[in-house]
Amino acid sequence: MGIRKFKPTTPTRRTMTVNSFEELTTDKPEKSLLQKRHNKAGHGNTGRITSRFRGGGHKKQYRLIDFKRTKDDIPAKVASIEYDPFRSAFIALLHYADGEKRYILAPRGLKVGTTVMNGEGAEARVGNCLPMAKIPVGTVVHAIELVQGKGAALARSAGTSAMLIAREGTMATLRLPSGEMRLVPSVCRATIGETSNPDHNLVVIGKAGRQRWKGRRPHNRGVSMNPVDHPMGGGEGKTSGGGHPVSPWGQKAKGLKTRKVRKQSSKYILKRRTK
Repeated sequence: MGIRKFKPTTPTRRTMTVNSFEELTTDKPEKSLLQKRHNKAGHGNTGRITSRFRGGGHKKQYRLIDFKRTKDDIPAKVASIEYDPFRSAFIALLHYADGEKRYILAPRGLKVGTTVMNGEGAEARVGNCLPMAKIPVGTVVHAIELVQGKGAALARSAGTSAMLIAREGTMATLRLPSGEMRLVPSVCRATIGETSNPDHNLVVIGKAGRQRWKGRRPHNRGVSMNPVDHPMGGGEGKTSGGGHPVSPWGQKAKGLKTRKVRKQSSKYILKRRTK
């Protein structure tokens, strides 16, 4: 695991870095777990652009990930650690004892040949998935459910993890990567350990073309547009707009609270990530 640099043959190569991918054991995914996914290029179901500056990018196939981990009490052996173009963390291919194959998010330190288990009877070891009621307090976890049976929702990206701080009654207290303290039902499942690829945030893109490979198109500023296209556009010469920074639809872009006042989940947040 590490970051690889290049010889400075061009100005972009001088700063560009890539992941060394030392953890990966194969570059051929399991065909039965692949799915075609059409690139919408930022367009919604009406055909209009709902997410600006998206489009193009390299073709890629979606890997079906088992976020629910409901195959209980059947041991599974880790067959390979693989790259997933749709997420920052690596994925692990599991071969279950009954012959079924499934992908999971690979925890940091998981090796090929390791046996993992799901369910209440599983040990609190890296890669095992069990309800938080059975996980010792102080354990680092990832891929955490918010609703029982719905599948992992929290701490899924590369190098992230949450800590089980306390348990009281039917609720467990988690400290999330953002610093937020949150209550989650104890029956919800979590996977032991932190997600793989912690060096992901150290990678330097280096050039605009590499962003285009990811399907990200050039992002131009509002002040560089015409008044018909953006509230901050227009004016003679360069101008900062003259008003508060806003989105193309007039919503304030800095400091405006957009969270609903009476959101159902507010009662589960003990300490917010912001002061």
